Amino acid sequence: MKLQDFDLHGFYREAYRWLFIHGTKFVLSLILLFIGLRLIKFIGNRLRGRMSRQMVHSSLQPFFLSVSLTALYILLIVSVLAINQIDIINVSTILGGATVAVGLALSGTFQNFAGGVLILLLKPFELDDSIIAQGQDGKVTSIQIFYTVLLTADNKTVIIPNGKLFNEVIVNVTREGKRRLDFEVKVGYVVDIDQVKTIIINTVNNAKSVLSNPAIRVGIISLEVDSIRFLVNVWVKPADFLTTKMELQENIIKNLKAAGVKLLGT
Repeated sequence: MKLQDFDLHGFYREAYRWLFIHGTKFVLSLILLFIGLRLIKFIGNRLRGRMSRQMVHSSLQPFFLSVSLTALYILLIVSVLAINQIDIINVSTILGGATVAVGLALSGTFQNFAGGVLILLLKPFELDDSIIAQGQDGKVTSIQIFYTVLLTADNKTVIIPNGKLFNEVIVNVTREGKRRLDFEVKVGYVVDIDQVKTIIINTVNNAKSVLSNPAIRVGIISLEVDSIRFLVNVWVKPADFLTTKMELQENIIKNLKAAGVKLLGT
């Protein structure tokens, strides 16, 4: 094609027409993007302040904020693409396929994440609670999105994935504020039952860590061929459970011996 055959005026008309149609959309999309980004930043700050005032758990605040802002960013991008008449269906298909692939690869992580969110929302236990779960017994020192950390009585740190933790039985021994302590005392048939019972009750009453309410309970739990078994029920604070148990058992044995009560094996 020769240069003189080129319709310069027609080219200018088409270029002007294209700029008038698409240029306007491009400018509108830039304006929308600028306003949208400023608005999302404003919403993020307001949302962060509102969660703090509502005392949302500190471990949940970043999650809720991230999800909310991500949703707003996606909505903004889709709106910009729609103004420019870009095929959103193909983009959605690609994103959907990538999401499924990532989801399958991280299914265990998502399970722990969901368990952590439910624990923080439903609060079956809180920080400093003593719980029994997954064969572990300890005090909760940290609740994270993906795992929970326990400190056992023998100073071991136990990290439990939240997915397993939330889907199994959790025993919270702290929530009620007191815990029943049960133990047995085994004596022979030759003893005076009333004397043994009185000594046990007096020993328990002298223990400062034993709570007065509910009342203590002492009685015969079983009769065996060579012995009588007394069951002792007392109530203590959860933190005093093990210490009180050792102290009471030791003092009961000492007081029974001091009163001349013959214990089995002595």
